[in-house]
Amino acid sequence: MGSEKTIHSDIEIALSAKMKPIQEIANSIGIQTDELDQYGKYKAKLSSNIMKRLEREKDGNLILVTSINPTKAGEGKSTVTVGLGDALQKLGHKTMIALREPSLGPVMGLKGGAAGGGFSQVLPMDEINLHFTGDIHAITTANNALAAFIDNHIHQGNALGIDPRRIVWKRALDMNDRALRNIVIGLGGPLNGIPREDGFDITVASEIMAVLCLADGLQDLKKRLSKMVIGYTYEHRPVTVADLGFEGALTLILKEAIKPNLVQTIAHTPALVHGGPFANIAHGCNSVAATKTALKLADYVVTEAGFGADLGAEKFLHIKARGAGISPKAVVIVATIRALKMHGGAAKEELNREDLSALSAGFENVKKHAETISAFGLPFIVALNRFADDSLLELELFGKLCLNAGISYALTEVWEKGGGGGIELAEGLLKLIENNDRCFEALYDLSESLEEKIVKVAKTVYGAGNVDFSPAARKQMKMFQEEGWGDLPVCMAKTQYSLSDDPAKVGRPTDFTISVRELKPKIGAGFIVALTGEIMTMPGLPKAPAALRMDVDSSENAIGLF
Repeated sequence: MGSEKTIHSDIEIALSAKMKPIQEIANSIGIQTDELDQYGKYKAKLSSNIMKRLEREKDGNLILVTSINPTKAGEGKSTVTVGLGDALQKLGHKTMIALREPSLGPVMGLKGGAAGGGFSQVLPMDEINLHFTGDIHAITTANNALAAFIDNHIHQGNALGIDPRRIVWKRALDMNDRALRNIVIGLGGPLNGIPREDGFDITVASEIMAVLCLADGLQDLKKRLSKMVIGYTYEHRPVTVADLGFEGALTLILKEAIKPNLVQTIAHTPALVHGGPFANIAHGCNSVAATKTALKLADYVVTEAGFGADLGAEKFLHIKARGAGISPKAVVIVATIRALKMHGGAAKEELNREDLSALSAGFENVKKHAETISAFGLPFIVALNRFADDSLLELELFGKLCLNAGISYALTEVWEKGGGGGIELAEGLLKLIENNDRCFEALYDLSESLEEKIVKVAKTVYGAGNVDFSPAARKQMKMFQEEGWGDLPVCMAKTQYSLSDDPAKVGRPTDFTISVRELKPKIGAGFIVALTGEIMTMPGLPKAPAALRMDVDSSENAIGLF
């Protein structure tokens, strides 16, 4: 940003960009013709055979992009991820970007689009934000097919003795729809099934999304699907998909969705956009398949994790990286002056005004996330994503605060300048990677108890003073241990807006307690979810949804996707 020129919207910039045929993008990174299943001119899926050919290739260098706790002012993490990839490509390095797929619910609700921004976008932006290659629709279908199989099993005699009151598998829809959070199904008499309470999750909160993103191939996908817990018997024993016998059918529905999607940036850097679990509910990372494929094809791979380092980076490292056997060589923490002022107490409507006091107070949020990444033993650099309203005094103060804290940073202007605005950041990262040959160090061992794991994350990553477990959570931890699930990592479900579980506590709160009210087993995904605060698995739409601005013009071009 920071330009006097006419500011165009993201969709206007995207539609004016000239894309190359996807085959040409594939050739530039070493993907062979028979390894590409094209979905039109500008997007394609990669064949499952590609990893067999590349399995002996050396992995490239993985760069993880995370951020401070997000605010309504916006941080531009995806924009920085794309701009950094373009910058590395511009410097002559063989580079790929690995991103999540946007969920249609937030796109229509709050975000309006999630494919980067300005001149640092992945294309075709409108298609990526809408139906893309149908992956999320396939996950929705698989999720709801399983729900239908469960209710049919009960209707047809319930041989497994499933307690209808203890079914934990919900239906799914990739849209924000609060009216579907709690429903009653099976009404209308004996022919319509057994009446019971049910509800919907947004598709990206479905365990099937997490399973697909963590699976290492089709057979691993099938194995993970079979382990998913759908409910409990009258004797309180868990019932899995394998007990029902439908893992094969679910795998069949997902056999194309597990293949990574190849697209390009405005600067024609190859990008794999695949999978999209929420980071405040699930683990918040793109698929293992996409990341591992990119590492075999490129010398540098730039990927992102959802929300701030307290959620996205922690889960990327403890769940995705540990499970997949990969490790970032360096980490980027994205911050903005605007967001830090909000963390320092400034109101959103006052962010255009210079406020050194709020900036100084809000900087504590950056410091905490820097400490977290350091605790994992990884080198990092802060990317200050510059906005037009940032004053010179604010930029100068940010630099002094970083210097005093011993934090390296780079000013980035990738929204306005694309890769050219990320050269300083790219060069700083290259130096970090050159001097680092370490892998990350996990903050807990898998052999530790679930309680110990949760407490370590809460205290080390969030800065909590204490963790309070409800009686129900303690009972569940005991039961999960008895079921043999105690050696799984934990996936904390927490608000993204605060280091605490209270979204109103911005900045760097201290002496707070994390309250764990419930645990949920996600055995197919391979983690235990710990629910804190009030986390919704089915969001609602705001009073004025982003969808109000969306339309199609006479040339069939999208309008309003930011």
